[in-house]
Amino acid sequence: MGPRIGPAGEGPQVPDKETKATMGTENTPGGKASPDPQDVRPSVFHNIKLFVLCHSLLQLAQLMISGYLKSSISTVEKRFGLSSQTSGLLVSFNEVGNTALIVFVSYFGSRVHRPRMIGYGAILVALAGLLMTLPHFISEPYRYDNTSPEDMPQDFKASLCLPTTSAPARTHSNGNCSSYTETRHLSVVGIMFVAQTLLGVGGVPIQPFGISYIDDFAHNSNSPLYLGILFAVTMMGPGLAFGLGSLMLRLYVDINQMPEGGISLTIKDPRWVGAWWLGFLIAAGSVALAAIPYFFFPKEMPKEKHELQFRRKVLAVTDSPARKDKDSPSKQSPGESTKKQDGLVQIAPNLTVIQFIKVFPRVLLQTLRHPIFLLVVLSQVCLSSMAAGMATFLPKFLERQFSITASYANLLIGCLSFPSVIVGIVVGGVLVKRLHLGPVGCGALCLLGMLLCLFFSLPLFFIGCPSHQIAGITHQTSAQPRPELFPSCMEVCSCPSDGFNPVCDPSTRVEYITPCHAGCSSQVVQDALDKSQVFYTNCSCVAEGNPVMAGSCDSTCSHLVVPFLLLVSLGSALACLTHTPSFMLILRGVKKEDKTLAVGIQFMFLRILAWMPSPVIHGSAIDTTCVHWALSCGRRAVCRYYNNDLLRNRFIGLQFFFKTGSVICFALVLAILRQQDKEARTKESRSSPAVAQQLLVSGPGKKPEDSRV
Repeated sequence: MGPRIGPAGEGPQVPDKETKATMGTENTPGGKASPDPQDVRPSVFHNIKLFVLCHSLLQLAQLMISGYLKSSISTVEKRFGLSSQTSGLLVSFNEVGNTALIVFVSYFGSRVHRPRMIGYGAILVALAGLLMTLPHFISEPYRYDNTSPEDMPQDFKASLCLPTTSAPARTHSNGNCSSYTETRHLSVVGIMFVAQTLLGVGGVPIQPFGISYIDDFAHNSNSPLYLGILFAVTMMGPGLAFGLGSLMLRLYVDINQMPEGGISLTIKDPRWVGAWWLGFLIAAGSVALAAIPYFFFPKEMPKEKHELQFRRKVLAVTDSPARKDKDSPSKQSPGESTKKQDGLVQIAPNLTVIQFIKVFPRVLLQTLRHPIFLLVVLSQVCLSSMAAGMATFLPKFLERQFSITASYANLLIGCLSFPSVIVGIVVGGVLVKRLHLGPVGCGALCLLGMLLCLFFSLPLFFIGCPSHQIAGITHQTSAQPRPELFPSCMEVCSCPSDGFNPVCDPSTRVEYITPCHAGCSSQVVQDALDKSQVFYTNCSCVAEGNPVMAGSCDSTCSHLVVPFLLLVSLGSALACLTHTPSFMLILRGVKKEDKTLAVGIQFMFLRILAWMPSPVIHGSAIDTTCVHWALSCGRRAVCRYYNNDLLRNRFIGLQFFFKTGSVICFALVLAILRQQDKEARTKESRSSPAVAQQLLVSGPGKKPEDSRV
């Protein structure tokens, strides 16, 4: 087959001579392709069912490793001092490598050994996953209190109020800055960007080559079932990624090099950093194991000869004589069949790569002239932008908005959000099939689903928690706290400007950045049955000198996270109702010979306009709600505190904006389809008298050739 723009799984494949010899077994007596010994005694890998099983497991593992970073995005930010904009850009680099090469992978089609190419791509994905863990091993151990000297426990007297004369004895992280430190930080971040790019590059051949391989060698009636199984298993990958993230983030980041005295942090402490890197090791190992069978599958295998028994019985009952006339594919003459195949691929003849690149812009503009296609793709761009932002930053949003742990946020998302997405896609497909929806019906279903999604998004603006009262920060307009912003009671202390060891006054529910900012000069540890509680006493900035507890103040509305996520999941399911009908609108909105190209252009636009920029846009919006940034060597690092009301309004507002854009596009699609349907009916009614007159002239026993509309 010639070059194609979309994924290689879309549209027919034209194999070479060897492939034709094996694919022709379906129509030969006895189903034997050739006397070749390999075909007489085929190995276990000459079985398309085994390939479907292996490919389902591989795509499951691939989506698990691709989605794992999203489950630990806030942890990576805290560990390496990244802003949300930078972490969003890191996630987007997965699509950069994928988008750059997907066109050329589709061009090669069946010219290469597809199973081996899939295996090579999977090995590259596994290596990229291992590369993502490298920053953990080359970085120094995580110090959750950077004011601590090396020879004492990290939390012991590190953040207490010391006399001003003792200030030189206190170490500051900015004092340890050097060109080597900055270079090391840049190299660590650069390694993660390279690893994300390689993840995208390695994933390029996996899905297109796998789908096309199944479509080529499965029986024509069994291919949809196999692809449905593949899709169903693959969709569990992101959910497993968040489940894996929930487990790994409960472990301390330096579990492989714990300090001698242990750590005094709990998983609820805002300084806690989980073992984000361990999930990448597990996922990379899964991908590597799933890649092994692909090096044993043949380049071509005999085409499957038997269809499913229940499908054969159904066709035997429902097949009518009308299906066996000259319009039936089984009764077409060789010339007609060849002509039809030529029409399907006439847009992409056998061109060289250079000719293919030259002709692509003209073909792209020609395809974009279809108004239905353009509007549906724009609507899907809005939906994909919403999905990309939600998948990347929803865990972090739940952590900050409802003061829950990263592990619990991932567990809720994996159990509620992703299953609702699968349910929405399946229900949308069932409705299209059961109701026999045409283009107008598909457009109406898409519009109805998005209107309901928009309606259930409105309560999300009002479900959330207020911001904590942070002494010296909450009511300030500047994101950078200055010494004069804090109470005068701490003037005698030499508090570090970049310290972070939050404490809470339980009587007033006011939070202080460190015990020093609360004026506390001593520490008390109370041992309990299950855990020990740290208190700081002699606090000059606290009313009546009451002791303060270590850790952030508990939120009074953390229980609202479940109804919030239920509404998010319901909206996701309603939005996913549009998946199948919108895809049908694309296939029915262009010419038959343009379908393969249209699907390819659709995926290209979704990557370029949605999956690449959306995480950066959402990350930038989140950064604008920060009220206190941590500093690292004088530069802005991770955000310590957000304005929760601004965070909720801007994050949900951005989602609402994309949903509104999708509603507008689907409304225009439905209006155009109704107008086209009205014009078609008017034309049909005008032609009816002429048809009746022709019937009278022809006589009762004769029908005109062109009487069908």
